[in-house]
Amino acid sequence: MKAVLTGAALLMAAGAATAQDVHEGRVLFERHCATCHGLDADGQGPMAPALVLQPVNLTELALNNSGVFPVERVVMRIDGRDPLVSHGSPMPVYAELFAGDDTAVKAETGQPIMTTRAIADLLEYLRTLQK
Repeated sequence: MKAVLTGAALLMAAGAATAQDVHEGRVLFERHCATCHGLDADGQGPMAPALVLQPVNLTELALNNSGVFPVERVVMRIDGRDPLVSHGSPMPVYAELFAGDDTAVKAETGQPIMTTRAIADLLEYLRTLQK
């Protein structure tokens, strides 16, 4: 019985340690994403007119994906596993900038996908913006 309680306590502690931080995600978004995507994440940032492909309205990610937030696609766009050409070159890849402190997040399929704490925080912030 003691082993079961200890295991449950460890799982609870691990869950608490991996919770995403919406505030930190907002700070990261404002620092690294808003220039293109806009402070409102509507794709209307000050650099948008200079880009070959216009930035996505990040408030409509779930809306444009049958109401499901596309975790895997967003992670892979940010970290560069799924590059996107936006201004004559790929969208900035933040894998190196956000490296370290690896964590897993649940993809929309329920499967875990490895990412970093910073990207997980950014994902959680983007979730709060969905229409």
